[in-house]
Amino acid sequence: MHIGIDCRLPTYQMGGISQYTIHLIAALGELETGDEYTIFHNRRETRDFRPPGRHSFLRSNLWTPCHHRYERYTLGVEIARHHLDVLHSPDFIPPSFGASRRVITVHDLNFIHFPEFLTPESHRYYTNQIEWAVSVADHIIADSEATRLDLIDLLGASPAAVTTIHLAANPIYSAAYSAAEIRATTQALGTGEGFVLGVGTLEPRKNWPLLIRAYADLRRQYDVAVPLVLVGGRGWIYEEIFQTIARLDLGPHVMHLSGVTDIQLAHLYRAAGVLAFPSYTEGFGLPALEAMHAGCPVIVSNRGSLPEVVGDTALKLDPTDLEGWVEALAKVLMDRDYADTLARAGLEQAKEFTWRKTAMATSAIYHEVSAK
Repeated sequence: MHIGIDCRLPTYQMGGISQYTIHLIAALGELETGDEYTIFHNRRETRDFRPPGRHSFLRSNLWTPCHHRYERYTLGVEIARHHLDVLHSPDFIPPSFGASRRVITVHDLNFIHFPEFLTPESHRYYTNQIEWAVSVADHIIADSEATRLDLIDLLGASPAAVTTIHLAANPIYSAAYSAAEIRATTQALGTGEGFVLGVGTLEPRKNWPLLIRAYADLRRQYDVAVPLVLVGGRGWIYEEIFQTIARLDLGPHVMHLSGVTDIQLAHLYRAAGVLAFPSYTEGFGLPALEAMHAGCPVIVSNRGSLPEVVGDTALKLDPTDLEGWVEALAKVLMDRDYADTLARAGLEQAKEFTWRKTAMATSAIYHEVSAK
C-alpha cells in the first residue's frame, strides 16, 4: 500500500500539530508493515522528516503552501502523480482529489465552542474548512474521545467514521537530566525552583488571566513567594493577560518566557512546583502529559480532553472556579507529600501514552480505509 502524509506544516510553525506529524512519521518508520510512504515536504524545507535509513519512506517537495485559499485544488494536482492509496492530512484539510482515500486528523473544535477566542478571519477559515473536510474524508482521527464526540454531535460525523487515537509526548520530556543541567537552565532563565508553571500559547482559550488572579490570591492568602512562569509565544487577543498582570501589580513576580527550547522546557517541568493548566478546552493537552513524564504535579481544567489525559492522577477544576484554583495551588505547593503522590501517579499515567501505540492504531486505520 502507498500512503502519503502531508508534512508541510512544520515549515511554517512548530506547534502541536507539527510535533504530532513528525513523531507519528518517526513511529510509523519503526513498524514493519510492508507499506510504502511518501512524505510531502514544503519545497523550501531544508530538514528531512523521513525516518533515517528507511528506504520505504520517500520524499516529495510541494509548492502549495499551507492554508492557501486554493490549497484544496493545487495540492490535489501536485500529489496526483504519486498514485496514493491513502493520503493522511494531519492538519485536517485534505485536497479535493489526488488520492484514492483521504484520512484526516481533527485535533479540536474549539473554534466552534468558543468563536470569541479567535480573530474573525481565523474563525471564518476554520469553520468553512472543517465542515467540508469532515464531509469528504473517508475516515477521521480524533486526538481524544472529547473531540470524537464533538465531531459526531456538532458536525454530524458518522460514529463509525471517527476513531479516537491519543497522542504521546516528545521523548525528550521523559529523558533523564542531571541536577546540574536543570540548575543551569533555571539560572539562565532566572526562574529559580518550585515555581508555578503555565505552558501554552498566550491566547484566550488558555485562560491565563484566571491563573494570574489565582496566583495573586495565592500570594496574599498563603504568603507564597515563588514566581509564576508562563512559557509560550504570543498568539492572538493576548492583551488581557498583560493587563491583568499590571492591574494586580504582579510585574516583578510573573515571568513570560518565549523561545524556550524543548530541552529547557523539560528542565523547567522538573524544576517547577506545579503545572497549572486552566484551559477552557483542549483537543489533547500535551503540556499536562509532558509534565507528568517529568514528575511534575499537575492541576488541570476539567474540560475537553484533559480528564482523559490525566486520569485520576491530577487535580481537576472548573476553569472559572477562582477560589478552587487558589486552594489547589496552595495544597500542592505547601504539602510536599501530597505533591510527591501526584507526581508518582502522573509518571505511571504518562506511560500509557506512547508513539508506538499511536502509530499502530493509525496504520490500522490506513489499512481499514484502503480495503473499503
